[in-house]
Amino acid sequence: MQASHHPRQNRLLAALPADELDMLAGGLDSVPMRLGDMLYEPGRPSRHAYFPTSAVVSLHYVTESGAVAETAGVGAEGVVGISLFMGGDSTTGSAVVLAGGHGYRLDRRLLLQAFDRAGALRSVLLRYAQALITQCAQAAACYCHHTVDQQFSRWLLSTVDRAPAGDLVLTQELVAGLLGVRRETITQAAGRLQDLGYIRYRRGHISVLDYAGLQTCACECYGVVKKELRRLLPQVAERPHADAVVCD
Repeated sequence: MQASHHPRQNRLLAALPADELDMLAGGLDSVPMRLGDMLYEPGRPSRHAYFPTSAVVSLHYVTESGAVAETAGVGAEGVVGISLFMGGDSTTGSAVVLAGGHGYRLDRRLLLQAFDRAGALRSVLLRYAQALITQCAQAAACYCHHTVDQQFSRWLLSTVDRAPAGDLVLTQELVAGLLGVRRETITQAAGRLQDLGYIRYRRGHISVLDYAGLQTCACECYGVVKKELRRLLPQVAERPHADAVVCD
């Protein structure tokens, strides 16, 4: 393992007792997770689980027309590949790296062996799966009932919470696609948030200036998802938020 990376940088792995993490350590491969990398595709069996440490992964659904909608995000607080231990082996969605960084990859066979031992790993993974289901359900309600300003604020806060220290680089077009709206709609929403003093918006860049203020613009979905994760996995501490930058 590289000296600059450690499995405990993923907070799910960090929640495991030392002896259980030690048993996994030999099978955990440190891997770069580059922007745009496809970790799994619809209908295809997953071979690995991914535990991000500094990367952010978008779970989304792609329609037959090619339109995309994000159903959940995963950062250092989680794992990509819950279908492996939930018994489905594959899903109808995709997992794509949204912000590049690093993570740890664990072979499906080793994950299932550890899961079947019924130790702390099983409890942590199942509780995280429940939290992820809450996130997906809340996203569905959010898209149906909340304004674009609320959705964008919620998405920006959630992404900033997962981002590593430094900047998050994304295109406005990508953000619009994930939220299922036009690019111009995101530009307008960012302008309104800047007028309130919650973000700094200039061509190609958005930086969070007032985290608490931005929360007042977000819908309840942001708080519901965070509260549920804290309830299910109180030992998974939240990381400090960082500035987000959205680039053209």
